[in-house]
Amino acid sequence: MINLPVLINSLRCSLLRIESRLLQAAGLDTQLAPGLALNGPSLLPQPDLEHQAEEQQSDEQPPGLFDGILWMAAPKKRRTIEVNRTRRRDERKMLKVQNNIEPCTECGHLKQKHVLCAFCYAKVCRETAVIRQQISAMEGGPLRAPPVETVVLYEGEKPSELDKDKRIVERARKRPAWFSY
Repeated sequence: MINLPVLINSLRCSLLRIESRLLQAAGLDTQLAPGLALNGPSLLPQPDLEHQAEEQQSDEQPPGLFDGILWMAAPKKRRTIEVNRTRRRDERKMLKVQNNIEPCTECGHLKQKHVLCAFCYAKVCRETAVIRQQISAMEGGPLRAPPVETVVLYEGEKPSELDKDKRIVERARKRPAWFSY
């Protein structure tokens, strides 16, 4: 049984030999060149024809078409529809009923127990973004901030004795219930 890459290589070599002999019989140059190139044997080095013939007849074959392919195992028989469906609908793959869901105490949306509500988290993100903008406006840039703790005071709140050496950011609104002090 002949290997497919070996067969393709031998056919290619045979066609090259036939082509060179036809060109010799017609009296043309055995080396084909592009249509716009000039035939100047004294200007360009010519390849050694004997060296090419030795390469073609060597025992070592060039890598074939299928040599670089990683061969993988194929199933011997087709899985039936019933087997596929039972495998896909296995009870371990089905969604589990969750018993740890409760309404959020702040907004009323459903959430998992001991997990921050997604709607409340979005509100916290918006509030902290506004506070960060206010801090950057106060300091004149992110790299000019002093290395001290920041205290956010809302409407109606006064700084305590502990807040004396801290950076104080004042917000002109009522403190949100979820933003505890």
